[in-house]
Amino acid sequence: MIKFFEAHPNEVFASLIVLGILAVIHIILSIIIRRVAKKNNKNYARVKLVGRYVSVILTLIAILVESYIFGVNLEQIAIVFSSVFAVIGIGLFAVWSILSNVTSGVIMFFSFPFKIGDKIHIHDKDYEIIGIIEDIRSFQTHIKKDNGQLVTCPNNIMLQKAVSIVEKNAFDK
Repeated sequence: MIKFFEAHPNEVFASLIVLGILAVIHIILSIIIRRVAKKNNKNYARVKLVGRYVSVILTLIAILVESYIFGVNLEQIAIVFSSVFAVIGIGLFAVWSILSNVTSGVIMFFSFPFKIGDKIHIHDKDYEIIGIIEDIRSFQTHIKKDNGQLVTCPNNIMLQKAVSIVEKNAFDK
């Protein structure tokens, strides 16, 4: 191990700097996510979920930068990443709705006018749902209808259909 540090002092130093910068970026983004969540009264579980998404993206960036620092050719990195993304793309194409729902969940975290506890009305020609939002998860939103029935609505539907607020924070009543 000591021989490794003696043989690559510049790479180790650059790695420490990159990891330090990414750690600072992670802390800043975590603070921003928590402030947005606090300002908009978001659920703690949703804050953790978005935080995990940020951590995964920063980890992928760290792997990319670290491999470049240790001398991996950019063409080799491009081949590996394009191969990985091709496999992931083919897999996600088969289940594109999952990716759509996860993306919708992240969008809903930052710019969704409805909160847990709000009574909403989803307007659709095929079905209409009126109920209280019980939970907003990665893939779906749980809505409890007045008759007690629990409906799970995919997050992408919440962004694609017209949704109106019937009553703010209906849990308080």
